[in-house]
Amino acid sequence: MNTKFKRHQKVKLMITPFKEDIEAYEEENPNIKKGMVGEVNMILPNGRYHILIKGKNEKKIAYVVADEEVLKEVNSKRKIDEEDIENVREELVEAHHHKSE
Repeated sequence: MNTKFKRHQKVKLMITPFKEDIEAYEEENPNIKKGMVGEVNMILPNGRYHILIKGKNEKKIAYVVADEEVLKEVNSKRKIDEEDIENVREELVEAHHHKSE
C-alpha cells in the first residue's frame, strides 16, 4: 500500500470530521473541527489514517479516522533569521524603485 503520509507526520484536517470518525480521549464530546492539526498515529489496513489530535498544552484530545484526501501536510515552521529579513527588505526596496520609475 502506497500512502502519502507517514507515521508521526503532522497533518491538518481540511474538513470537520463526522462524529463517528472521532474517538474521544478523555472528554465525552471533544470539539474537533476543520483546521486542527494532529499527527499520524497509525495507518490503518484500509488505507485510512488514525490521527492524534492534541490541545494547546499537548494534552491528548481525541483520535480521528480520516482519509488521505481530507488531510494536508503541515510543514515544520522554519525559524526566520536576519538573512531572511534582509532579503525581504532588499526585494521590497527593489520593487519600490521599479514602481516609481
